Amino acid sequence: MSSRRKSGFRRTHEFWLLSVIVLLCVVLSVATRGFLTMRNFLDLLTTNAVVGIFGAGLLVVLISGGIDISFTATASVAQYLALTFANKYGFGWAGVFVIVVLTGVVVGAFNGFIIYRFKVNSTIVSIGTLNLLFGLLMWISNGSYISNLPDWFLKGVDWFDVTNASGDVFYVNLQIVLLVLSFAMTWILLYHTNIGRQIFALGGNPEGAQRLAFNVWKLHLIVYVYMGIMAGLASVAQAQLAQSVIPASLVGKELDVVAAVVLGGASLLGGSGSVVGTMLGLALLAVMQNGLTVMGVSSYWLQFFVGLVIVWAVTLTAMEARRTGMLGRVRA
Repeated sequence: MSSRRKSGFRRTHEFWLLSVIVLLCVVLSVATRGFLTMRNFLDLLTTNAVVGIFGAGLLVVLISGGIDISFTATASVAQYLALTFANKYGFGWAGVFVIVVLTGVVVGAFNGFIIYRFKVNSTIVSIGTLNLLFGLLMWISNGSYISNLPDWFLKGVDWFDVTNASGDVFYVNLQIVLLVLSFAMTWILLYHTNIGRQIFALGGNPEGAQRLAFNVWKLHLIVYVYMGIMAGLASVAQAQLAQSVIPASLVGKELDVVAAVVLGGASLLGGSGSVVGTMLGLALLAVMQNGLTVMGVSSYWLQFFVGLVIVWAVTLTAMEARRTGMLGRVRA
């Protein structure tokens, strides 16, 4: 890497995020002996995979200039449907993934259609969808758990298992596989397709995108359907990790996901954001949560930090909107 590229990287948001993460890791490794271990690293990936998968989908929506916070309800419905049918009809992995993906596609298409066709604020639409889906799910399920799941689902996957000298077994599990897959898919979509370039253009300048004859309806459909697909993948990761389907377990995690993505540099006005930044934002929240836990500090401080990030992001967005004369712009 040339000196010019190195100096350019040092001025990026991702560099400062990485610096904070490294500093936190050094402090925590000194404060506790178990932090810098392979076991703790894999546990961090596993426990934060669901937020990361959601974040990969939300990044695409935010870059397009919209927002979707109905993903937790979409995931809750998807996992309930998929595993109910798996128990009743003997579906395997393929059947489960088909059902959760189709559920995500339907909900995403619904959101995209309402937002584009009726020019309704995307925040309002997604709040409505969240409550609609969650209310229906709680009514149908009566809040009951599904704990009797197929053995193959409970087992998950355990790829590339390695046993160290102490007898500890390490392997790549389902949550890590789906987390890596979601970020890889998002990377390809945003940086290696023409659709990705159009998504950035739509979020940066919606009027310009229309003047360039972009198919804005198709782009809306793609970003919200993509969010739905990511919600479907996250639903499988969460249910397999919890070893059960708990209808109310996911709803309420929306702000954690938003915090990770905006902390990674995504603008609430659209047009900017990066996969690497989202990964680092997720990593910072994960390291902070893990550090608070191992040091015996109340987890409420993490929620305080999440709230601080949201307020900070909204404030910066309002300042930027006022500066550029976009304060009255309706999100789509």
